[in-house]
Amino acid sequence: MKGLFALKVFMIGGTGLLGSAAARELIARGHEVCSMALPPLPEGADLPPEMKIELGNAAELSDSELRKRFTGCEGFVFAAGVDERVEGPPPIYDFFKKHNIDALERLLRIAKESGVKKTAICGSYFSYFSKENPELELTKWHPYIRSRIDQEDMALKFADENFSVGILQLPYIFGTQPGRKPVWVFLVEMIQGMKGVTMYPGGGTTMITVRQAGQAIAGALEKTQGGKRWPIGYYNMPWQEFLKIVHKHMGMPNRKVLTIPKWVLNLGSKQMAKERKAKGIEGGLDMIKFSDIQCSCTFIDKELGCLPLGVAPDDIERAIGESVKLSLDILRGKTEAIGMKGE
Repeated sequence: MKGLFALKVFMIGGTGLLGSAAARELIARGHEVCSMALPPLPEGADLPPEMKIELGNAAELSDSELRKRFTGCEGFVFAAGVDERVEGPPPIYDFFKKHNIDALERLLRIAKESGVKKTAICGSYFSYFSKENPELELTKWHPYIRSRIDQEDMALKFADENFSVGILQLPYIFGTQPGRKPVWVFLVEMIQGMKGVTMYPGGGTTMITVRQAGQAIAGALEKTQGGKRWPIGYYNMPWQEFLKIVHKHMGMPNRKVLTIPKWVLNLGSKQMAKERKAKGIEGGLDMIKFSDIQCSCTFIDKELGCLPLGVAPDDIERAIGESVKLSLDILRGKTEAIGMKGE
């Protein structure tokens, strides 16, 4: 169904899981999408044929070259960057700053100079919980979360009556893109390594499907006025309920879940911290302090973001199942997949 107005949209990251879903939704609404993304294309990726794709690294283009890409565009979507899975030499914050803040700041500056009017940025729901739970001091302990807050603050400085900036605080997202490694491979592999029972903390999380992510991004681009943070969450699910679905699609529907207290979770987290230190690397999340989040119910009311942006109900169990199946196929060597890249 076409919207009331048609935009020409330039997107960074259009071949990724979120970017391709957003492009598909935008095109269905009558918008035109041109994208730049890092090579290679995921093998077998189902990309909208109407999207114009340029493979390359936007960071390697000059300002004048980027202006050519933005020429004639009214919209800009940033569906790239790196997430909390990254590990590297300390301070790891510098890596996040390079890819999630500095790169975006340059793009926003050039977009605004080039006449773009509407922008949607894919961020993280950790930013929402950092603001909602100041006592946890999430920006103090987690370089990744600090980078996301700093990214939001930087981006919103560009917003005015002629340049809208919608920031999507995205939660865990389920669904797949053929040829691209799901974030959930680690969970499936961890469950496979446990004998007879799945041990997991209490609490739970909010989540959406990849189709809903595309709808949220398109909605933010169309509806944001000025600058706004959009907390995104549709299905609020306790870990126990979520794991029953995971077990079902792993072929072990009767497997039990043992809820473990925070101190037991921290035993494994301390070992991980010790291994990182020995390797001279730092993670985006301090896993010991991250237990405060893992053991909480990080839920978001869909009325805060999803419903105002026009996100429709979807089959979350099917999306979880697709993520689990692809993760299993990768672990069993049945399919090849590329991992995350810093765009």
